[in-house]
Amino acid sequence: MTLVAGVDSSTQSCKVLIVDAASGRVVREGRAAHPDGTAVPPEAWWRALAEAIDAAGGLADVDAIAIGGQQHGMVALDADGRVIRDALLWNDTRSAAAAAALTDELGAAEYARRTGSVPVASFTATKLRWLRDAEPENAARVAAVALPHDWLTWRLRGYGPTGESPLGPVLDELVTDRSDASGTAYFDTARGEYDLELAQLALGRPARAADPSREADPARAAAQPDPTAASAHPTSADSVRFAGIQLPRVLGPAEFRVVDAPIPAIRTLRPGTRVGAGAGDNAAAALGLDARPGDVVVSIGTSGTVFAVSETPVADPSGAVAGFADAAGAFLPLVATLNAARVLDAVARLLGVDHGQLAELALAAAPGAGGVVLQPYFEGERTPNLPDATASLFGLTLASTTRENLARAAVEGMLCGLADGLDAVTRLGVPAASIRLIGGAARSRAVGAVAAQVFGLPVVIPEPGEYVARGAAVQATWVLTGERPSWPLDTWAELAADPRPEVRAQYAAHAVRTA
Repeated sequence: MTLVAGVDSSTQSCKVLIVDAASGRVVREGRAAHPDGTAVPPEAWWRALAEAIDAAGGLADVDAIAIGGQQHGMVALDADGRVIRDALLWNDTRSAAAAAALTDELGAAEYARRTGSVPVASFTATKLRWLRDAEPENAARVAAVALPHDWLTWRLRGYGPTGESPLGPVLDELVTDRSDASGTAYFDTARGEYDLELAQLALGRPARAADPSREADPARAAAQPDPTAASAHPTSADSVRFAGIQLPRVLGPAEFRVVDAPIPAIRTLRPGTRVGAGAGDNAAAALGLDARPGDVVVSIGTSGTVFAVSETPVADPSGAVAGFADAAGAFLPLVATLNAARVLDAVARLLGVDHGQLAELALAAAPGAGGVVLQPYFEGERTPNLPDATASLFGLTLASTTRENLARAAVEGMLCGLADGLDAVTRLGVPAASIRLIGGAARSRAVGAVAAQVFGLPVVIPEPGEYVARGAAVQATWVLTGERPSWPLDTWAELAADPRPEVRAQYAAHAVRTA
């Protein structure tokens, strides 16, 4: 049996799956917690990765590994490979003003044309601009900028701070993939390369991509770099000043590096083990779900995301759709909403019921909830961009104010917000043939049934699983065999399309009134 490992280094925790490369069957798994907060020391991720690997029984029998991780976070490194400050995560909003400043300087349409997206506070470029303005002394020390999964991949291969890693701070050994690079706001998604002018616009200093003469080569699996060859990999402050800030090399879906030295923190990891480029979490989840063009993934967690696989790049100057790349060589336009499963949490608390009872109440009401509409902006909203909005109820009459209608309005309102996101994606020419519904709320009977009505498309609800880690394992198998595997997907429920356009029309009427 050939085994691979897939890692999900998310905001909350690190999950490791050891998977049979032939069937996709999970052989064993492990997990470790990450600290809370929106600014986190990356060393905590490294410790959690080692702990989760140990909990999964180690990697001694694993031939390839890849890491999926939270997108956008800023890991700033100095010339000695040390982390300069706690990493700012995707959900750290202190860079909101920096996002607005960058957009004003270049223009939203130009950003969309050059990167596929318009900067928001989650994107790496905005965090670099914040660093430049708020912490200029730290900004002056930056020699390289990595994303969370880039940094973990680098450490896993034996690189890292001077004196704390076997091979030291070889900054041009940093690698990433298209999907995560496309969330920086300085990567041209359509062309598949960095826009160095935009990186410089963010931090105010020149940036450089990796030396193209050192492209990924499978033969490197048999060769290890000489960590003493300092002249080949300059790391002094002077060399950084003149060479520019190092950005990770962008690898393709089947390209890989190898573990170049034994790592004391992970004693079971063998040198020579293949290491995939990794991926951003949504792109890894798409791989784990085996999503193909025409498939739409709707993830309902604390926040909501809608993303679809597209064969062509998209650019949305309105900023509603982020024109990301995927982890398989295509594209992954994405819309995010702030209010998803917690809408159901709030209404369940109001009605004094658990989630199962909330679903029963919702299913007891007719589509349209008797005219009751919940616009679920409990914590403001990102799509549409209404950060100061609050939730509103419309259509209450003596007859319509029932527990059943309130429960149904909560489910419909949450899903209508996500369906508006899908509309924004399809208006850009992206096909949508079916919905794959995942996340904590996906197994609610009411959510599945109403989704088939609101989206008007067939809905597939996979069995609960670690789809980001599974997607990383798909990539690890790909770099091992040279072919993308297509593992069977266990399905919890399938629902036929049951379009009820009156639900969307009712929601839209009130949304226009408050826009």
